[in-house]
Amino acid sequence: MNTYNHLTEEDIVIERLGVPRMESPVRCFTPPDHVPGKPPCKNFISDNDRVLVDASEKYFMECFEKGEAPLSFEKAGPRDKIFFHPKKVKCAIVTAGGLCPGLNDVIRSIVLELHFIYKVQNVIGIPFGYQGLSSQFNHEVIPLDPERVSYIHELGGTILSSSRGEYPVEDLVDTLQQLNVNILFAIGGDGTLRGANHIVAEIQRRGLFTSVIGIPKTIDNDIFLVEKSFGFDTAVETAAQVIRCAHTEATGAPNGIGLVKLMGRHSGFIAAYAALALREVNFVLIPESDFDLEGPQGLLEGLRRRLAERGHAVVVVAEGAGQKFFATDPVRKDPSGNIRLGDIGPHLVSRIKSFFEDLRQEINLKYIDPSYIIRSQPANFSDRIFCGFLGQHAVHAGMAGKTNMLVSLWNNEYIHVPIRAAVAKRKQVDLEGNMWLSVLESTGQPSLKNDPDWNACPAPDPGK
Repeated sequence: MNTYNHLTEEDIVIERLGVPRMESPVRCFTPPDHVPGKPPCKNFISDNDRVLVDASEKYFMECFEKGEAPLSFEKAGPRDKIFFHPKKVKCAIVTAGGLCPGLNDVIRSIVLELHFIYKVQNVIGIPFGYQGLSSQFNHEVIPLDPERVSYIHELGGTILSSSRGEYPVEDLVDTLQQLNVNILFAIGGDGTLRGANHIVAEIQRRGLFTSVIGIPKTIDNDIFLVEKSFGFDTAVETAAQVIRCAHTEATGAPNGIGLVKLMGRHSGFIAAYAALALREVNFVLIPESDFDLEGPQGLLEGLRRRLAERGHAVVVVAEGAGQKFFATDPVRKDPSGNIRLGDIGPHLVSRIKSFFEDLRQEINLKYIDPSYIIRSQPANFSDRIFCGFLGQHAVHAGMAGKTNMLVSLWNNEYIHVPIRAAVAKRKQVDLEGNMWLSVLESTGQPSLKNDPDWNACPAPDPGK
């Protein structure tokens, strides 16, 4: 069965501003074994070069039997013809939303690719996210050149700064017009990409020739049709180090419990992968998997059994897990319109302490929330390489006149994905997939959900 069977060819068609007619300044690489009569360049990509959406043999055979072409993405890479004149084009870069390892690496990659490969001289940075395009503020743009970005990859955060918030799209496009921006590179997550989609709609309504290219940024790794987002590897690596400390604390005292809260508003990828990185975690709580606290199968009873058996426990919880425990709280929203989550970490601390106090059992609970430490880290070398590719492919797409799209990694190939398709739904952990099953095997945690009639069940035998 095709996991993406709701997609159609129209959903993944990439928009473009017009027909590219100028010769690309990208150097043509001719392999030493070139055969006369065949295309000499191996590095140029055609729009007909495709990457399958679903690479499984079963899906391919289903399409073959139906006589249908399998769905495929447009492959990323340099085109032999470009739309914008390198000497006349003006490019802008904006980073919006929360911080994430690798932001500076992507900025640097874009600037270096534009300057050294396409010979573009006019590149600016928009400060403080979309706020920097709003006429309500007086933020000055930041000139970007190779010297300005020389060492920024060694720093966490973003040299352009960031912000959250919603601003009138007409105002933002007015500023883009006043600045004579031809290509806007928007680096951000779900909210930033939705904003980019609205900007494109207003650009098209005005009949402008301005390209908008997205580079997906989400430390939670939860953007649909994006196999992996930059900064995720660094986040998992740093989170694993924190979990190791929690394990040390848990084993360093009688009945020790190490509780670590990690990022993951709606998707528990960081918590799951970090647990797999160490395999010292006993309970992983994520938004996708419901759990109870009370009852014979609840987390609290599970912790009691774990301490009785091994004398220590490590619990990792994603920030969006267990939101049902805050159902009666007033709804609050952040400046971007996102619902503010109930703080599951302190809630678990309180409930765990109360549970064991009622049992008159001493515990040593250590709670660690490293969220801001993780997201402000410089990218590790794996993410740095990844960010470099994302920036390069974003520039290739923008100079070729592509628009309303983002660069993604899919089946180990870089591709173009329409922004509208990427924001149509959210990527989440597949509770029947191999990764989550591996987490369950690694932790040994049972289902933390009670039977509907658990109150009628006899109390568990503490000796078992």
